Amino acid sequence: MSETTQTDEADKAAAPSDSPRPLWPQDAWVWPLAAAVGVGAGVLLWQLIGRPTAITHQPHTITAPRSPLLAAAPVVTPPPAVAFGEPRARAPADRPVQRADFAGTPAPIAVRKLADWAVDSGDPRGLPFAIIDKRNARLFVFDAAGRLSGAAPVLLGLARGDDSVPGIGERPLAQVRPYERTTPAGRFVSEHGRNSKGEDIVWVDYDAAVSMHRVRATNVAERRLERLASRSPADNRISYGCINVPASFYDGVLRTAFATPHAIVYVLPETRSARAVFDSYDVDERKRVLALLTGLGGTERIARSSAGR
Repeated sequence: MSETTQTDEADKAAAPSDSPRPLWPQDAWVWPLAAAVGVGAGVLLWQLIGRPTAITHQPHTITAPRSPLLAAAPVVTPPPAVAFGEPRARAPADRPVQRADFAGTPAPIAVRKLADWAVDSGDPRGLPFAIIDKRNARLFVFDAAGRLSGAAPVLLGLARGDDSVPGIGERPLAQVRPYERTTPAGRFVSEHGRNSKGEDIVWVDYDAAVSMHRVRATNVAERRLERLASRSPADNRISYGCINVPASFYDGVLRTAFATPHAIVYVLPETRSARAVFDSYDVDERKRVLALLTGLGGTERIARSSAGR
């Protein structure tokens, strides 16, 4: 044994038993774990809050009817004074979590997650909004505060798919093939309009000739009223892409909720994920991140009217 080694061992033997011990050799696992938790929380927070959104459909001025599918009369809608069409999909990191108020109405998890994200992020920019669940053929309408105004079954495009064929809004009905009769997915800024008979409609995607309107039972063979009354969503695919709404719901709920010149319409996809289409985030994930960063368990506020308490 070398002289240096003997001296080191002697020093260790002579050291008092209660002398301070270096923290790192004893607790070497603590620091990497803390660093990993910090980095993980930062990355997840950036994913939830930091990225810009991707898909939106802007409102625009309509000067003449362009859609043979609906033969709409000329409607002029002035451009918006503010760019509310641009989505704001990220909530401030320290703001309490907010959720939509479904008022006890059952809804699929995909609808609840999207509604919670819309309310929590402020994406509708203070406007009323609607969610169309294509997989279950249902429409959910919310007021500007995120409270559910009502829900109803709807009829949708005959073909499965989340995109409209380019230029389909310019074609006569006879030239629209069955597989092209899709209801597009995405975030849309709605506008009011009228059809050739003077009936009011809600434009969802004007260029693609997609609107929300009262169901029309002009073609008896299509059995549209029977399809709406059916409990199964499997037979609710019949339209050329428009969203056919029960007349009583359109007049009693949708017109009242969408009384503003514009509203936001979210059409859930059926071939892609909602996060891919809306660049949304999971509000439950944000709540967990908030709890992790604050150490207080997070806070949560549900949109409710004082009368509903």
